[in-house]
Amino acid sequence: MASQDWLEKDFYKVLGVSKDVADADLKKTYRKLARQYHPDSNPGDTVAEAKFKEISEAYSVLSDPDQRKEYDQIRAMGAGGARFTAGGQGAGGFEDVFSMFNQGGRGGGGRFQSGDFDDLFGMFNQGGGGTGFGSGRFGQPSGGFRGYGGPTRGADVTARTTIDFITATKGETITLQGEDGKPFKVKIPAGVSDGQKIRLRGRGRPSPDGGETGDIVVQVTVRPHPVFTRDGLNLRVTVPVTFTEATLGATIEVPTLGGDPVKLRVAPGTPSGRVLRVKGRGVATAKGTGDLLAEVQVAVPAHLDDAAREALERFHSLEPKENPRADLMAKARG
Repeated sequence: MASQDWLEKDFYKVLGVSKDVADADLKKTYRKLARQYHPDSNPGDTVAEAKFKEISEAYSVLSDPDQRKEYDQIRAMGAGGARFTAGGQGAGGFEDVFSMFNQGGRGGGGRFQSGDFDDLFGMFNQGGGGTGFGSGRFGQPSGGFRGYGGPTRGADVTARTTIDFITATKGETITLQGEDGKPFKVKIPAGVSDGQKIRLRGRGRPSPDGGETGDIVVQVTVRPHPVFTRDGLNLRVTVPVTFTEATLGATIEVPTLGGDPVKLRVAPGTPSGRVLRVKGRGVATAKGTGDLLAEVQVAVPAHLDDAAREALERFHSLEPKENPRADLMAKARG
């Protein structure tokens, strides 16, 4: 609804645009000014905050086709001599104003009934029945402005925490210190990954005009584990085996995260790099449980005594005369 302030406020001047400004240019100008004077960009600056409210009020009217038309009509009356006077030469008086509603006219001795005043004053406030000026106001009850999309949301607060690998996989509730020095608790969900952000709704900074409170955004850093790495919900571990274990086959022990080792069968002829899977020994979350992926790595002995070297040389003379790089070379030649 209109306000008596419209007679005094030049919304076009507030936004620095012409009266025939197109909607697209109006929006572009407003967004530029809103970013410049937004309270989040000018914390503690009451002048900027007042300017922000002023441009938001102006845009809320000019961006609405109906309100803009009504505003232009009222401003035209104020600038064109249609004043609220007792009448007389050169002054249109009430007749000019009421002619907008086709209720009476000039020179005909027309009388204005109480309904005429209801329609007139309804333009200037949200009440009727001849209550006069002064009851209407812009904005939402919470203090925001329609042109900006409602009350301003409070700013988010960023916090950081570093947790160990097991805590990240199992989950835990930890305590952090807020920017105001007060402690607050954060529930770390099982399976949180390195760099993941946890949002605490409504725990950030308050809105400057009665809107929604911001959030606390906690960024999590996970310390690496000396043995295990994450692959989604799966855990990966590299398991060394001897040449004879890989060649002849063996049953080996594989570590698990925070639990007892499990036994795993290595089949004869297992090459280095093969991945063996242990079901259900990965990261357990509400969405599911991963597996333990054990990658076999053949360990080459760094030192051999004479007997071992002699035995290995005998094996070399007996092993199949296959070139393990033959397929590689053929693919390289294309």
